[in-house]
Amino acid sequence: MDERRKWKIVNTEEGRKNYRRQRNELKRATDNAKKEYLENTCNEIMEFQRTGCYDLMYMKIKVLGWKETQGIQNTVIEDSQGNRIVEQSQVLKIWENYITELHDRPNRPENLEVEPEEEVDAHEKGPYILQSEVEKAIKEMRNKKATGDDDVLEDVLKLMGEGGLKIMTKLINTIYETGEWPKDFTEVAMITLKKKPQATKCSDHRTISLIANTAKIVAKILRRRIEKKIGDGLGEDQFGFRRGKGTRNAIGMLRIISERTLERDEELNVCFIDWEKAFDRVNWTKLMHILKETGIDWRERRFISNL
Repeated sequence: MDERRKWKIVNTEEGRKNYRRQRNELKRATDNAKKEYLENTCNEIMEFQRTGCYDLMYMKIKVLGWKETQGIQNTVIEDSQGNRIVEQSQVLKIWENYITELHDRPNRPENLEVEPEEEVDAHEKGPYILQSEVEKAIKEMRNKKATGDDDVLEDVLKLMGEGGLKIMTKLINTIYETGEWPKDFTEVAMITLKKKPQATKCSDHRTISLIANTAKIVAKILRRRIEKKIGDGLGEDQFGFRRGKGTRNAIGMLRIISERTLERDEELNVCFIDWEKAFDRVNWTKLMHILKETGIDWRERRFISNL
């Protein structure tokens, strides 16, 4: 390779001749090395199959074929009539219609009513956000996460220092006082992940919204404040989406019940409900009413309503 690179920059007949010769020799050497590697790998797979080591066999097969699918993105999307669309502009239009229909629900009103500020007592407005809350929210942010439209990395926020924290706290309190989200905080970059290899429908994908990392700080602070007050209103049988209440214990209890039922030769009926895109079908009017009854501060409820 070094010899080929040296002759590549020589713009003479001899240089071009030597470059072609070195290129052909390099191609023969790499082809032979690739052939030898594939033969050795296939022999290892056959040996794993003969000895019954199927886990190692499947692992080796996966390593052997990863380049065939690595980086290949399927841009073909089916429209509502089942026609496959390849044109990029039309594909984006189909995705726009799908996302709009997904989020445009009757129980998600344009505006959520919150009582006027003059009708709210001073102790119900909630305390201002402290610098320690901002600092804790920044420390909890994970590194090397995808950024939103602002392209601000978590590492940059963690290196702001004392002066940067004071400015950030002041800005967040301004947002918290007015109840209005900045435009950059409400704009997201949406990406799609396939649920299966040959995904051609929009419903075969999982959508992920990348928000600005600075907006995540505000969201973390509000979530922590709300969690403290709403935790008492959740039942003990609410598993998942809660700190310290994972689904492992629930699955373990279900397995014990199933085993005991089978031992007694009795019938067991289990109902599994899969709520498609459940987070987009929240009854926001009822949710705001529950937040008020739970004792969530007025500024936080207004903040959520404006979002």
